[in-house]
Amino acid sequence: MNLDATDIRLLALLQTDAQMTSQDLGARLNLSPSQAGRRKLRLEQSGVITHYTARLDPARLGLDVQAFVQVQLSQHGPGPGRDFARLVERRPEIVSAWTLTGEADYLLRVWTPDLAGLNRLIHDVILAHPGVGRVQSQIVMDQLKKDAPLPL
Repeated sequence: MNLDATDIRLLALLQTDAQMTSQDLGARLNLSPSQAGRRKLRLEQSGVITHYTARLDPARLGLDVQAFVQVQLSQHGPGPGRDFARLVERRPEIVSAWTLTGEADYLLRVWTPDLAGLNRLIHDVILAHPGVGRVQSQIVMDQLKKDAPLPL
């Protein structure tokens, strides 16, 4: 999809505040509210904008431990990968997951209420999975840079 400078500015604005109205967007982009709304709708319908979400404060929700968990499967192939992917999808503590090149096959970002919760997730769930061969975890001490908007 071809994006012009106004589209890019609109996307940048929505990445910082997805609740901006067409009126707000129009004022910031020097467009009428209807023009801004049509551009936003076109970006939604084309799949450039995939969804809107709210960012929540994990600590206020009792989630005090964030960790990254590297998982190496004991066997490779479509079956073990598919089975592990199903496990990842079912666990709410796993908030994002990536497949990787290198030693680890997967990198999981997890949130738990405490270290005991992280221990249970790793030992009772992830390591208990028959396809998992090795797990290595890193507990986040502090996040220097919050999840940022995409560079446009």
